[in-house]
Amino acid sequence: MFTADTYVQRRKILKEKLGSGVVLLIGNEESPMNYKANQYPFRQDSSFLYYFGLDLPHLAGVIDIDDDDEIIFGDELTMDDIVWTGPMPTLQEQATQVGVQKVMAFQKVRKIVQSAQAQRKTIHFLPPYRTENQLKLCRYFQIMPDTVTQHASVNLIKAVIAQRAIKSAEEITQMEIAVNISREMHITAMRLAKAGIKEQDLVGAITDIAIRKGSGLAYPAILTIDGQTLHNHHHHHTLESGQMVLGDFGAASSMHYAGDITRTFPVDKTFTSRQKEIYNIVLQAEEECIAELRPGLTYQQVHLRAAAIITDGLKALGLMKGNTEEAVAAGAHALFFPHGLGHMIGLDVHDMEDLGEDYVGYNEETKRIDQFGTRYLRLGRKLEEGFVITVEPGIYFIPELIDQWQAEQKHNAFLNYDKIATYKDFSGIRIEDNILITSDGSKTLGEPIPKTVEEVEAIRQVG
Repeated sequence: MFTADTYVQRRKILKEKLGSGVVLLIGNEESPMNYKANQYPFRQDSSFLYYFGLDLPHLAGVIDIDDDDEIIFGDELTMDDIVWTGPMPTLQEQATQVGVQKVMAFQKVRKIVQSAQAQRKTIHFLPPYRTENQLKLCRYFQIMPDTVTQHASVNLIKAVIAQRAIKSAEEITQMEIAVNISREMHITAMRLAKAGIKEQDLVGAITDIAIRKGSGLAYPAILTIDGQTLHNHHHHHTLESGQMVLGDFGAASSMHYAGDITRTFPVDKTFTSRQKEIYNIVLQAEEECIAELRPGLTYQQVHLRAAAIITDGLKALGLMKGNTEEAVAAGAHALFFPHGLGHMIGLDVHDMEDLGEDYVGYNEETKRIDQFGTRYLRLGRKLEEGFVITVEPGIYFIPELIDQWQAEQKHNAFLNYDKIATYKDFSGIRIEDNILITSDGSKTLGEPIPKTVEEVEAIRQVG
């Protein structure tokens, strides 16, 4: 964890932003895979972790702004617990490490909530994403499960997002650690890949690195020869000559800050000429968009710039036609680029998405564009110094989508379906880096990860 002062200052800022009321932050519980004693690896709620720092199950925190009081709720280990888990510092000792002096038994959370309600204090809580926390809120506030999210505090959501979106120097250090571990994972995958081995062999190798050097994967690995499927978590294919491998995976640091990197490389030692042509369009889109990043620019503008670069590149290959600006405005590019350019990243790989994507990525000034492809842009609003975002353009040839659009004669003015049909076996290419927005531009986090054709082929030659 960080120093106690970090968490004290974070809670102080939150209190200043809200002004009054009581903040209730509920940590996560252990979650069973298939029976209670066989559990998934524990992952603390990120907002609880941000403000209270304790990476343990069955905790809650209260910040009473009006009475200037802070409490951590939890239960000390019993001897039965110690037999199974071993000894740990007391909860009081751990609370002191994050600057909280008052500790209460977990069962007293409800009593504190009732007391605040009796005093007509506003109680702020965040929308739950786990059922066990949803049910706790139902008990505490006597509300039905399907209405819990409606009772969540919009003021708290906005205050947390405003605070967590700006990364501190110590957070950036953690994110660079995560990116550098991710770098080793990607280079390892590039070196080990060859015809005849399975995708799962590569997944095993990169997961081993993530576990040995951090706290594991920041999200389930995407490593596939079927790169046209955006979130492909199947790893059963055997690599064959002529294919490409799309690897979208990242490590989490020991403090749970995420890395999110994508690279695409050939199963053979070199790209084919056709693979290289498409790859360089994607790379151009990524590099030019990164070069444009700066505070005050909306990420929606940058996304549309990526779409225009991709459209121009595909026009040069005869896959698209017509006026680029008109094609992008119509959404014709989304046949090949059907997702957003990127998202916030931090403690969560899609940072704070549990609080609501529209709150995180949009505001009154920048509204989501409701168009296939562009509607999936998770971050559209103006960039600010201290944001950390992903930039991840891609080009994909999705046979089912191509067939549907062709049958509907969709965007015939911009798409050369006869030429596109010859690419239906191509799969997809995505390239992604993690970028810090600085006062006058941006900085790519971590040590450089090979991504030009020449750099990738040099790694592939070493093997």
